[in-house]
Amino acid sequence: MGDTPTRPSTSAEDYVKVIYDLQERGTGPVTISGMAERLSVSNSSVSGMLRKLSDMGLVEHQRYGAVSLTESGTRAALAVLRRHRLLETYLVAELGYSWDEVHDEAEILEHVVSDKFVDRIAAHLGDPVVDPHGDPIPTREGGIVERESFLLAEAEQGTRGVIVRVNDTDPDLLRYLADIDIGIGMTVEVLKRQTFAGSLQIAVRPDEGAPERSQDLGLVAAEALWISPDAK
Repeated sequence: MGDTPTRPSTSAEDYVKVIYDLQERGTGPVTISGMAERLSVSNSSVSGMLRKLSDMGLVEHQRYGAVSLTESGTRAALAVLRRHRLLETYLVAELGYSWDEVHDEAEILEHVVSDKFVDRIAAHLGDPVVDPHGDPIPTREGGIVERESFLLAEAEQGTRGVIVRVNDTDPDLLRYLADIDIGIGMTVEVLKRQTFAGSLQIAVRPDEGAPERSQDLGLVAAEALWISPDAK
């Protein structure tokens, strides 16, 4: 584990990972309040940590402005995301965890395993490019396989695509999606946007050759699902 001492602290890793994740999911500028909500801490705690991260050269942040990662901060975020997402994949593929259980386990393990250990997990699994939630797994060099996708909640009526990614931060939501049989790789089509009801009516096809079924889906769930028009 010779690489461990050169890493940022656990809290620094958590912060750069959250900043990267908020940027990656395209929800607008990363703000102190948004980070505080995601991390379940106070705004003042976030401000204090951002000052430390700025001194470390990991973030750029002007008072009252948006938060962004430096090149060094991005590298640190991608390294911890690689560990996190490969650990999630290993827990599901080899240890029988369900997709709603792995996030919290990986949150702990990502800070203590060595990069050598994680590289061996990657090799054992055949170097997967996405984790069980469809999140892209960075390579050792920090590369990511980009895939065109957009939120199901923003799709217009008649839009059709394949579910390629789901937000993994809420285990209850993941369990709900599993209960109604909505998951990665399924084809969906927006049949009707029920704006005042706060829901979508969608057609779902679990796999090729399977019959379609109609499903009402609340916007909270639809805002956690990304679909790709060209995914197979």
